Amino acid sequence: MNARTASAAELAHMLRQARARTMTLADAYAAALGESLTVPRLATLNPPLWELGHIAWFADHWLCPQTWRGFHDLLAYDVLYDSSHVPHDTRWDLPLPTFEQTKALMQVSLDDILTKLAAEKTDSDETLYFYRLVLFHEDMHAEAAIYSAEFLNVPVPQTLLRMASKSKQPTKSSLSMPEGKWWLGSTNEGFAFDNELSQHEVALPAFEIDSRVVTWAEYLPFARATGREMPRLVGNPNDAAVHINWFDAKAWCDWADRRLPSEAEWECSAMSNSNFKWGEVWEWTDSTFEPYPSFTAHAYKDYSEPWFGSRKVLRGASIATSARMVHPKYRNFFTPDRTDIFAGFRSCGK
Repeated sequence: MNARTASAAELAHMLRQARARTMTLADAYAAALGESLTVPRLATLNPPLWELGHIAWFADHWLCPQTWRGFHDLLAYDVLYDSSHVPHDTRWDLPLPTFEQTKALMQVSLDDILTKLAAEKTDSDETLYFYRLVLFHEDMHAEAAIYSAEFLNVPVPQTLLRMASKSKQPTKSSLSMPEGKWWLGSTNEGFAFDNELSQHEVALPAFEIDSRVVTWAEYLPFARATGREMPRLVGNPNDAAVHINWFDAKAWCDWADRRLPSEAEWECSAMSNSNFKWGEVWEWTDSTFEPYPSFTAHAYKDYSEPWFGSRKVLRGASIATSARMVHPKYRNFFTPDRTDIFAGFRSCGK
């Protein structure tokens, strides 16, 4: 079931699924941290109690903006949870509702949105755009909760993970991609994030790219030889190297006389070569997160535009990514220093 083209009835099912996943994660956090959900004040974290309320606020903001959710006035709802105007460092100091109150808030919000969705008279992309946005937004927060849980030593039910195949991993090979042109980005059919649109033709010289991501067996000799700091968690030799930041990925490529792929090379390979295996980890590319030609920000203006030029593009997916989020055109983006996300890399020949 493709969430980007899902009908209203299909979206209703997906929204319930996403909320069930969110609440399972919330309960796991509460079991480990107590219902105050207290976490360190770090740039890579949000207070989990704030995130839960923010998920409900975001959905209401776009779909039920006149619903006050029990707050004394609509402004109070915005003052607490509007991520565009609530500075990150202040989120620990806000007078948030309790865990139980927040869960009740989220249930009322979901019920009202499902009622509104059931009343929609068309499955057009325009009608369903914000329902799809709200769904993906909640999925993104769930993934963040999972990689943050690993950092915080909060046990997460394995059923919430999109587990990679347990079968023998394919042998890595080099894929030769011919010279040609590639249409980079998404079309206007179905749902697309604003930074994917303005599909445009890119000329690609012939290139050679790994069929799968760099493994621990390949990464660790580099770390030992160069005195690089070891990641916190090291898996089996044939597993994908993960929690690698962009700088270390680039340094490995320099050490191995390789290079990181551009996002156009990655997208072309993923969509045109069946031997290109992806989805184990988010993959750093050499591309800086920039707008495609003729970029136009969507209604949620803070999704992409504020981050152009300051992030690196990652492609693919991780085991914490909801299956409905997995798409070869999706552009993830983080600052190059991040090691908390489930990120690794593959390489190209120079």
